Amino acid sequence: MKIAIYPGSFDPITNGHLDILNRSLRVFDRVIILVANNPNKNTSFTVEERLAMIKEVFKNNDNVVVDATDMLTVNYAKKHGAIAIIRGLRAMGDFEYEFQLSAANRHINDEIEMVFFMASGQLSFISSGTVKEFYFGHQDIHNLVPNPVFEAFKIKYPD
Repeated sequence: MKIAIYPGSFDPITNGHLDILNRSLRVFDRVIILVANNPNKNTSFTVEERLAMIKEVFKNNDNVVVDATDMLTVNYAKKHGAIAIIRGLRAMGDFEYEFQLSAANRHINDEIEMVFFMASGQLSFISSGTVKEFYFGHQDIHNLVPNPVFEAFKIKYPD
């Protein structure tokens, strides 16, 4: 079984993330969505809230596992038998960051591959930051996020 890790803060998970995840499932048998627990990052949703939203989105997909960790992703990948770490690229700025991250991960464990998926054109502008900026700026985000995320925003941050 080919297992991959799809790490990120997912604060919140967006339709752009879903696009990358669904395309990665064409290549890998199982994908573990790994929510990063970074206490230095100011997030809108707790790790528990992000896990709950993502689990709701994928509740009917046995090929997707949702987890969180404090450990380095490359070490988590080895511990869970993954052969790859999935990353999405939207723009050149993403590439520079991901190139450095890939080199660092290969330094730690050169058996775990970094696999990059280019964002689909119509979704390339979507980021968690953009979604939050739109929502708090009173713009409609319904078509940018899965429904459980939209509902979580309405509950946690009512107008």
